[in-house]
Amino acid sequence: MAAGGRGSGRPAKKKGPSKGTGGQKRRSLEGRGATPPAEARHWFKDKARAERIAREERGDTRRPGSGPVRQKRSEDAPEYVGGRNPVLEALQAGVPANALYVAQRVENDDRVRDSIKIAAERGIALLEVSRDKLDRLTEGAVHQGIALQIPAYDYAHPSELVELAQDAAEVPLIVALDSVTDPRNLGAIARSATAFGAHGLLIPSRRSAGVTGGAWKTSAGTLATLRVARASNLTAALREYREAGLFIVGLDGAGKIDIGDADLLAEPLVVVVGSEGKGLGRLVREQCDVVVRIPMQAAAESLNAGVAAGVALYEVARHRRR
Repeated sequence: MAAGGRGSGRPAKKKGPSKGTGGQKRRSLEGRGATPPAEARHWFKDKARAERIAREERGDTRRPGSGPVRQKRSEDAPEYVGGRNPVLEALQAGVPANALYVAQRVENDDRVRDSIKIAAERGIALLEVSRDKLDRLTEGAVHQGIALQIPAYDYAHPSELVELAQDAAEVPLIVALDSVTDPRNLGAIARSATAFGAHGLLIPSRRSAGVTGGAWKTSAGTLATLRVARASNLTAALREYREAGLFIVGLDGAGKIDIGDADLLAEPLVVVVGSEGKGLGRLVREQCDVVVRIPMQAAAESLNAGVAAGVALYEVARHRRR
């Protein structure tokens, strides 16, 4: 009986290569060699460069493949101010800028035209980009088709703020922020500080808002003229101010004295503003010569830090005009 044939009841044997075919297979693979690594492929460098640029624009300095770690903006990464009014105000105020980004086919109103004109006069690079790229640059904020790239802020030393007042032959007035983490509050406080004659802001380097795009936007350009100093230790910086002859007035809802009744407001002064929720920290409170409050109706438990700073600085300015 024939073995393995059709209808034989046994499976047919798989037909293997015939004798003498091995050389043909080996010759067909000659010259190919091993698969080259990614670095040796012609497209790898261009792809890696494009990815690096995209990461830098997002402020992400981590290497690829480092895991889903929460992104943190590098301190020396540029910031972006978005929105037609904020961009125009920043340019008119002389805010240092690297580039002006304008969306393709943007509605060209007076604010856009004026922004482009000022940027051209100042030699700021003008770039036309897609709206998707503007969304990424401004981290999803409302940009209205235009954004301004500004370099990382150059913070002053705390002692420089006192020197500014001395150079102007004025009584020093400095605003310090304790645990104010919202950049919009920092921008609003900068606006009030400029309006009421403060010589600068002091912020801690940790657990505090910095001069970011959001702060620039809220400040309406006033951060271009008001110096911001940063201290590695806010308590130590306040102690040094006291040793230099300045009085420290803390602003806190738990204060025992109404700000209008404080008798130090016309003196060389540091006004310390705490966060809306936590108020002043214990160590910062211990450095204060007096802790004051803003008298309010019982229905309002507290004020936003930016609003509270504005009220306090107005009261200081009123006392100094007497």
